[in-house]
Amino acid sequence: MRRIVVTSGKGGVGKTTVTATLGRKLAGIGRRVVLVDGDVGLNNLDVVTAVERRVVYDISDVLAGKCRAFQALVTDSESSMRILPSGKDSRLVTAQAFCDVVNSFADFDFVIIDCPAGIEQGFHRAVSAADEAIVVTTPSISAIRDADKVISLLRSYRLRDVSLVVNRVRADMLAKGEMLGASEIGALLHVPPIGVIPEDDLITVFQQLGRVPSEAKSEKAFGFLAENVERGGKEFHDIAVKRRLFGRRSR
Repeated sequence: MRRIVVTSGKGGVGKTTVTATLGRKLAGIGRRVVLVDGDVGLNNLDVVTAVERRVVYDISDVLAGKCRAFQALVTDSESSMRILPSGKDSRLVTAQAFCDVVNSFADFDFVIIDCPAGIEQGFHRAVSAADEAIVVTTPSISAIRDADKVISLLRSYRLRDVSLVVNRVRADMLAKGEMLGASEIGALLHVPPIGVIPEDDLITVFQQLGRVPSEAKSEKAFGFLAENVERGGKEFHDIAVKRRLFGRRSR
């Protein structure tokens, strides 16, 4: 079982969307995947995956002894992936209790934890249950700065691997030099990027329907990300390079 926490320095960078889509892609290649919502009190993983109406139990119910962890899992409507919703009562969700719940899913290939944004108590609880971390950022300076703070904190944990996903990248701005590329961001943060997700207007459809449409330009990028995660690779598809090469050929 691989325990991966997906985190970010600030909210609004698409961390939960990355978590959900990565989980679906891994499930799509035959891996047994469970997503755990680590954002107690401000949970929305069930909403993003469109399973909120089918939730019966959550992690608080598990820790209160109302059900077993497996009974609280909800099957994703778009894949074989399972989701453990978060609860509203944080008093029961201590770091050790959270870790015990995560460890109870030993039959799964991947347990992916959606970490609360920021560096408060919820961050430490989620990270302490993981062996690997994926930091999600956008190319904005403020998001990169906050990602740097998170990465510094992650170094104090005994994680096997820390990697980077750069979300909401615009190829047109990259081509004009108006946005930092994933390689440049990785160099600044001293963390290898394993995924570059382009800005995608259809992502709003994902949030409403719980899935990314097949025609969405981010679909292929998420596929590359899942391949890297599955095999532990560090290669990534840099859309900036593709755009610049295309521009030279068109002259």
